[in-house]
Amino acid sequence: MLRIIHLTKKFDGYTALEDVSLEVNDGEFVCILGPSGCGKTTLLRMTAGLDSPTGGELFLDGIKIEGVNKECGFVFQEYVLFPWRTVKGNIEFGPEMKGLGRDERGRIAQHYIELVGLKGFENHFPHELSGGMKQRVGIARAYANNPKLLLMDEPFGALDAQTRNLMQGELLRIWEKEHISALFVTHSVDEAVYLADRVVVLSAHPGTVKEIFKNDLSRPRVRTSPEANALRDAILKSLGAEIKRAAETK
Repeated sequence: MLRIIHLTKKFDGYTALEDVSLEVNDGEFVCILGPSGCGKTTLLRMTAGLDSPTGGELFLDGIKIEGVNKECGFVFQEYVLFPWRTVKGNIEFGPEMKGLGRDERGRIAQHYIELVGLKGFENHFPHELSGGMKQRVGIARAYANNPKLLLMDEPFGALDAQTRNLMQGELLRIWEKEHISALFVTHSVDEAVYLADRVVVLSAHPGTVKEIFKNDLSRPRVRTSPEANALRDAILKSLGAEIKRAAETK
């Protein structure tokens, strides 16, 4: 589905990413971990076509990504919702921009409103919603565009621990229904172990692929199972070494 080939990104002499190669398979959920400043968000932005690589190439479904990638849905950490639009209006925005008629985009919006558990809140505005509800709207809006790939940049980072765990379960429920490939950036090893089919650890800057962990734990996953703990420990060891190296080079 997604092929990233020898990707490099430099900013005014600073190398954020260097020679990154990675594939995301159809329907796969991949999490990216790495020290702060290793280029995780930059990688997502280039996949979305919001930034251009200095070197290397990206392909989605065999088509080279050049310019804004309309086949991707993006969910940000911040609640990037239009404050003047209702829940339904925010979710309808993508289909509206594609030129779909009122009835069709209304049908699409209602489908995802129900899928993310917001039935009854169609006419609420963002300021009337909790953080978790706002992020549900963001997820529904991304899915409403019928993307081939879902990009998520720490979407639950601003939520409290209880809401975060709830939203992780909800995201998996939606993903299992829609089965759209996902590339998910997080700082939480626990979150990665709970969500991902594979966990990619990037090195300290410049970011490169240091190690990839395959996660064969069956779903629904038990966060405290011996198998989950063993995988978490292995990832923490790999990530911890990079965090230490990043601190030593500052």
